Amino acid sequence: MIEVSGLSLHYPLARGRVEVLRSVDLRIAAGERVAITGPSGSGKTSLLLLLSGLERPTAGRIRIANAELADLDADALADLRRDHLGIVFQSFHLLPSLSALDNVALPLQMAGRRDAFERAAALLGRVGLGDRLQHHPGQLSGGEQQRVAIARALVHRPRLLLADEPTGNLDDHTGEAIRTLLFELNQETGATLVLITHDPDFAARCDRVLRLHDGQLHEATAPTHALPV
Repeated sequence: MIEVSGLSLHYPLARGRVEVLRSVDLRIAAGERVAITGPSGSGKTSLLLLLSGLERPTAGRIRIANAELADLDADALADLRRDHLGIVFQSFHLLPSLSALDNVALPLQMAGRRDAFERAAALLGRVGLGDRLQHHPGQLSGGEQQRVAIARALVHRPRLLLADEPTGNLDDHTGEAIRTLLFELNQETGATLVLITHDPDFAARCDRVLRLHDGQLHEATAPTHALPV
């Protein structure tokens, strides 16, 4: 599902440059669950932006679902994200003028699905927002907005889910429900999960845990010791 080689990301400064990622190599199989950990500012979010095609690397290659990202223009990258990727950002990126239901249904509407609102309502119910369908983002708490963003990322059953601290703004009970939902998606559809998290229990449920430090990825645990989901 993911093949990365020699991936580097640098930002120029007046007195040199900041090296965010340095020659990162990464292979993730279809259906695998991978957690990426590391200190704040280590480049975890930048790596997810690169994998989603929302940012271009300084050097290296990225192949997602048999597509070489460097060969795709902006429209083709948008199609790839619409058809195959689900992305959960820390900052939600909900459309403020749309209700929770409309925000979640939007990816399915863009794909021409007639059952867009039915599926969106069902998934919002699964994340505990069945009574908030017509509320706009400004009427929702931060945790509720996070759940809407997660529902939007999952509603089209993506082949690959990239999630940046998907439970970081949630209470323990809701966070556990979201963790369960993400792994259920993995089991039901074979979706690949790449999760940034500071939660060691969340990471321990994955097949592999990688640590990003000093611009490079290191294996933190063996790939065969994931806890039951």
